[in-house]
Formats: sequence, C-alpha cells, structure tokens
Amino acid sequence: MNNEQKPPTPEASGAGSAQPPNNDQRQATASAKPGVTKPPAKKAPVTPTSPTDPAPPEDLEVPSFITALQAAYPNAIEQLSYWVGDWTVIVVPEHLIAVSEFLKDAPDGGFDLCSDVTVSDWPARPKRFDVVYCLYSTQHRYRVRLKVRTDENGAVPSVSDVWPAANWLEREVYDMFGVNITGHPDRRRILMPEEWQGYPQRKDYPLEGPGELLMEGPQDWLRLRNLDAENEGE
Repeated sequence: MNNEQKPPTPEASGAGSAQPPNNDQRQATASAKPGVTKPPAKKAPVTPTSPTDPAPPEDLEVPSFITALQAAYPNAIEQLSYWVGDWTVIVVPEHLIAVSEFLKDAPDGGFDLCSDVTVSDWPARPKRFDVVYCLYSTQHRYRVRLKVRTDENGAVPSVSDVWPAANWLEREVYDMFGVNITGHPDRRRILMPEEWQGYPQRKDYPLEGPGELLMEGPQDWLRLRNLDAENEGE
C-alpha cells in the first residue's frame, strides 16, 4: 500500500477560481513597495493677505521721540507697531513730510539717515501698497521705520529733500511698483527702460510676456525701439 500523499490539484485548492487583481489592488501593491512614492497632490494657489502690524506691549515704554511726535502731530499717526526691538510709525501720507522733518531734527530723534525705501504689495487690500522708510540715527544708534499706505491712484510725497539718499530709492519704488511719488526732482525709471510697460515687482505682474518682446540682450532693446518706430509710422 502506497502512503505517498499527492499534491492538491488546482481545483481542490481553489486556485482555479482566483480572480486577477484589479487596478485598485495593483496600485495598493505598488504603493506598498519600498522606494515607490506617490507624487504630492497639487495645492490650490493661495492669495497673499496683509499681515497684521503687531501693537506694542502695554508695559513697553514708548521712546521719547515718538511721544513728542504724537504730541506735535496728533492727527498724523494712524498706528504704532513694535516687533523684535523695532518701532514702526504708520503715518497718513499727507503728513509724511512734516513727520520726516520732525524725526530728523528732533534732539532725541536725530534720524539723519534714510537707509532704505521699500514697498510691500497686498493686492487684496484696498490700499495695496505699504511704502516703508527705514531710518537710522547715527548719533543715538537706533532705528525706526515710517510706513504709509496707498492705493494705485494715491500719491506719496517725496522725502528726497529731507534725506537726499532717498532720491534713487524712491525712483526704484516708482519703477518697480508704480507708486506715485509726487514732488520728486527726477522721477524716472532707474532699472527698467522708459518704454517698459508695467511694474515688475507687483504681485499681479505677469511672469511671461509675448515671445517677440523677450529681452535677452542689447540687440533686443534695439529691435523693440525699431518696432515702436514702425508702429508710430503706420
């Protein structure tokens, strides 16, 4: 008598009734393999919102030049802000020159240097532009920032008569953002050619333009000028 056991047949083991894996099962198996990762899902574009200017702590002593400024021009200051050791005075644009002269000449101020003028653009806000003036006192060795808010049609007076160093900085503000700097002695573009259309650092500025106007070298500027001349002659 032969006691050898025979291997089970496919019918007995149920192998013949097995179904091939579907697409979901294949994808699950593939994702379980080491080294195989799924591409990250695309995120919807986020519209930047204006940050909140942090108010100074209640127990923080306000510098004497700011309290003197508040007393001299009570209607000029919209808000005081304080962050990481620096004060920001948000000023009504119409009072910018008076406030600038006060801070430069005040004995406990002495902000004799305008080290930078820059802009933050928040398109979703009615007054989309924050024009920021970074001031420094070489005598007292401390800083303060002035900030004015304006829209595309608003006007910001030039402070170049108060701080001559602001001259070229304000030209860059006009060139890159289109902020209307009034009373400037030489309001021309400083980085882009005069015939350039638009303001490149606005957040809604297109990242690509018409192919025939891409500027890659000096010859392209000449070609653009020739194209303008031809259009004017038509």
